[in-house]
Amino acid sequence: MSLRPTLETRRAQPTLEGAGVKLHRAFGFQDPSELDPFLLFDDFRNERPEDFEKGFPWHPHRGIETITYVLSGTVDHADSLGNTGSLGAGDVQWMTAGRGILHQEMPHGNQRGQMHGFQLWGNLPSAQKMTAPRYQDVTAADIPEVTDDDGTTVRVITGEFWGKKGPVDGIAADPQYLDVTMPAGVKKTFHIDTYRRAFAYVFDGSAAFVDAAAPTGVLLEKEVAGQEVNIRDLSGDRTLVRFGSGDEITVQAGEQGVRFLLISGAPINEPVAWHGPIVMNTQAELQQAMRDLRNGTFIQPAH
Repeated sequence: MSLRPTLETRRAQPTLEGAGVKLHRAFGFQDPSELDPFLLFDDFRNERPEDFEKGFPWHPHRGIETITYVLSGTVDHADSLGNTGSLGAGDVQWMTAGRGILHQEMPHGNQRGQMHGFQLWGNLPSAQKMTAPRYQDVTAADIPEVTDDDGTTVRVITGEFWGKKGPVDGIAADPQYLDVTMPAGVKKTFHIDTYRRAFAYVFDGSAAFVDAAAPTGVLLEKEVAGQEVNIRDLSGDRTLVRFGSGDEITVQAGEQGVRFLLISGAPINEPVAWHGPIVMNTQAELQQAMRDLRNGTFIQPAH
């Protein structure tokens, strides 16, 4: 077993998206190889309806998958194929855009006007860029949840973990998407297959991630399993943790406990040509997508 080093921690940055939605972006539109196969991660958490109610009007997608996970409030969605629906608290939508779809998402607050959710973009390999669009809408009740003896609870959205398998299947990047809650003071080790790239996103409470390396920044010296190791202290306020190679991570929950997403997937290792919500392999393919948008052939009939 080998502990994954913590390559980087950084706070998600305030960003405006859609028709003026205030959100925080943990990564995206930078180096697409950094967390390959994942391209972008947004945290849309707001207390005021005026900060999100204008939503994300009609926009195109091609060559990627978008994963929307709602914690509070609702998100109404519709697309150019005639699909409509609403995501509530705890629900997930995994949309494979494939060869092209026009889509809109309109968030609404809960009874107190609050909205919280996440959107992750996963890349598609060249062989699946032009596949038929596909939805997987998953209700909260269909997502398995498992609790360990120490009180750690994990919702398994996709992938296999602790004997449970998430309801989302057939995804190109073979991802594992976990929602982890740990009580105060609990220390836990999580196995992640070595072939996966992995990151955590802390969004409630705080935690320290045991680090096999000696990264720059403020470090706390602790003793774990009889050895001194480097531990990076984290706030839970929208913190991204990016891991290096290995097959496990160890987390120490803070005084208020911690809740975080633990996400990993198999790298695609292909060139990326990227413009907004359209991600292809070459500039020629990207330019073709732009022409398709202009001439009305972006949405193709099913074969």
